[in-house]
Amino acid sequence: MTSPRMTAQKRREQLLDVTKALVAKRGFHGVSIEGVARDAGISRPIVYGHFHDLQGLLEALVEREGARALAQLDHVLPTDLTAGDPRELLYLSLESYLQAVLGDPDTWRLVLMPQEGAPQALRATIEEGRDAIVAQLAGAVSGGFVPGREPPDPVLTARMLSTVADEAARLVLTRPERYPLDRVLEHTRWFLDQIAE
Repeated sequence: MTSPRMTAQKRREQLLDVTKALVAKRGFHGVSIEGVARDAGISRPIVYGHFHDLQGLLEALVEREGARALAQLDHVLPTDLTAGDPRELLYLSLESYLQAVLGDPDTWRLVLMPQEGAPQALRATIEEGRDAIVAQLAGAVSGGFVPGREPPDPVLTARMLSTVADEAARLVLTRPERYPLDRVLEHTRWFLDQIAE
């Protein structure tokens, strides 16, 4: 079976999309070059030509999805809580983050809930991304939520906010019937009101 001619870049993206779908359905252990080729409607040598081997394919997927997740977060993370009401800025940031997660659930499942058998590169990518996010958040929260009440440890504050946000994302991904987006956001608003008084 052959598929229409594609540029090398489009073919590479197609193969990564197929691999992502297979990982979402079967986990990393369920992915093979043969399965990717079959689902893409091409022969195995084409997959090998782009990625050399299964490890190269999985590492390319991890790199792409990690970059996608960070790019999405780059647009939603607050950079300066003194630019407005800190509670509202944090609330809007979490809302945008959760909408990004729900808009691309397979990417965020890879990032937030790495499966058994995930390449070591995934864990390293996640840690690097988390460090970058915490650094940006630490800068944003360093002035505190209320003027004159700066946190004693902005990095720890940022880590706690990041952990809460990631747990909210896991809940809306894995248990949406019990923790729908509206419920999580309503509670977030209440919580932020409490800590900023």
